[in-house]
Amino acid sequence: MTRELTVIVLAAGNGKRMKSKTPKVLHTIGGRSMVGHVLTAVEALQPDRVVAVVGHAREQVIGHLEQHHTGIAIAVQEEQLGTGHAARVGLAASGATSGDVLVLTADTPLLTGETLVWFMEHHREANRSVSILTAEVPDPTGYGRIVRGEGGDVRAIVEEKDASAEERAIAEINSGILAFDLDFLASALPRLGNANASAEYYLTDAVKLAAADGVRTGGYLLADRIQTEGANDRVQLAALGRELNRRIVERWMRAGVTVIDPASTWIHVDVDLGQDVTILPDVQLLGATSIGEDALIGPDVTLTDCEVGAGAHVVRTQATLSVIGDGADVGPFAHLRPGTVLGARGKIGGFVETKNAEIGEGAKVPHLSYVGDATIGEMSNIGAGTIFANYDGVKKHHTTIGAHVRSGSNVTFVAPVTVGDGAGTGAGSLIRQDVPPGAMAMSAGPQRVIEDWAQTRRAGTAMAEAAARAAAEGVLVAGAQTSGEHEESHTGGPGVGAADSRRSES
Repeated sequence: MTRELTVIVLAAGNGKRMKSKTPKVLHTIGGRSMVGHVLTAVEALQPDRVVAVVGHAREQVIGHLEQHHTGIAIAVQEEQLGTGHAARVGLAASGATSGDVLVLTADTPLLTGETLVWFMEHHREANRSVSILTAEVPDPTGYGRIVRGEGGDVRAIVEEKDASAEERAIAEINSGILAFDLDFLASALPRLGNANASAEYYLTDAVKLAAADGVRTGGYLLADRIQTEGANDRVQLAALGRELNRRIVERWMRAGVTVIDPASTWIHVDVDLGQDVTILPDVQLLGATSIGEDALIGPDVTLTDCEVGAGAHVVRTQATLSVIGDGADVGPFAHLRPGTVLGARGKIGGFVETKNAEIGEGAKVPHLSYVGDATIGEMSNIGAGTIFANYDGVKKHHTTIGAHVRSGSNVTFVAPVTVGDGAGTGAGSLIRQDVPPGAMAMSAGPQRVIEDWAQTRRAGTAMAEAAARAAAEGVLVAGAQTSGEHEESHTGGPGVGAADSRRSES
C-alpha cells in the first residue's frame, strides 16, 4: 500500500559562522542555493506535501522560496529552540495525519534525489518507526554520533557536546536526515526534553524514545559520505562547491563533452550541453546556459543564461542573457550584454560590445564597435570603430540597419535612424537621417592639410623635432602637395573614389 509522505526541511538556523548578511541556507554553489539543492533532491520522492521551517532572516528565505520553489508550505519557528522544536512546528503546519515523515536540514547541497529514494525505500521495506541516514567520516568532530546496540539497531544519537570520550571516538555520524512513522513522531515530539548542554530540543532524542518504546529503529550507512556534509562556514561551502563542480564536469565528460582542463572549468547545475561540445580552459558556464552540439567554447569565456547554437565558436567573451546562433563566431574580447541575439553564421568580433541588439544571419560586427538598441539585417557588415549612439540623455532610441548594408569604418549612427537594404555609409560619417535602400550616405567634410603645423604650434617638442628632421631630409608623403594650406576632397566611403566623392558633394 502506498503511504503518504510529508517532507519537513529545516531552514531556520542563524548560520553565525558564515558571518554574512545572507542567511546560511541561501548561500549558493553550482548556481543554486543550498536549500534549493535540497528541495530539488526532494522532488525525486514526489511527496504529498513539503514544509519549509524558517526562522532567522525569514523574509529573505521566504522570498527566495516563493520565487524558486512553488507549492511549498511555510512554517515559522519564532524562537530557534532546536531541531525537535522545529520539526514540531513543521509537522503542525503540514496538516498530515498519516504516513511517513522525512525530516532533513537545508544545508546539505550535495544530497541527491537518488539517495533519498533509496533511503525511503529501505525505511518502508523494513517497516521501521525511525530510520537515520548515516555516514562514516575520518573526523566526526561537530557531528552527532550513532550509538548502536548489539543487534545493530540504533539505540541513540548523541550530540558531541553531550558525548562521552568513548562516544566521541565513534566514526559513524548522523546526517540530520531522518525518516519517521508519523504516528510515532507525533507521540515523540511532545516528550522531547532540553536537559542538555545547549538547552535545546533535539530531534535526535526521538531515537532514545523509540528504543524505550520498543519500536523498530535503524541506521542506513551511505557510502558517498559527502552527500551528508553540511556547510557551516565559507571554507566548507567552497569545498563542497569544488566537489559539486567536479561531479558536474565529470558527468558531462561521460556524456560526450570534451573538457580540456576540468580544474579550470565551472559548470552550473542547470547548464545543458550537446554532444561533442569542446570546452577549453578557463570557462564558466553559469545559470541556465545551453550549448549546442559541436560548439567550441573558450578559452577564457563566461556565459550566464545564454543559448549557443550548434557549431558556434566563442572565445575570450563575457555574455549574459544572449543568444548565439548556429555556426556563429564571437570574440575575442567581446562583451554581449542582455538582449543580444546573433544570427546563424554571424560574427561579433574583437573588442565589440552589444546590448539589446539583433544581428541577422550572416551579419558581421568584426572590430572595435558598440551596438546598442539596434537591428542589423542579414549579411550586413559593420565597419571597424562604429558606434550606435542610442541614448539622448533621457530615452533610448533604436537603429535599424537593413540587409546587405556596407558600413564604412568609424561611422556613428545617431538613433533613431534607419538604413535601407543594400545601402552604404562612408568612412567617418555621422548618420543622423534615414538612408534609402541602395543609397550611399557620407557626411565627412573635405580634408585640410596645414603645412608646418608641428613646428609652429608645437615648437620645442619631440613632435616638432621629428618633423624638422624629415623636412631637412626632404621626406615627403607620397602624393602630398608641397604648397601651403590646401584642401583635398576625399570622403572614403566603401567603393567610392575621390572623384565620386566630389560629384556627390557638388
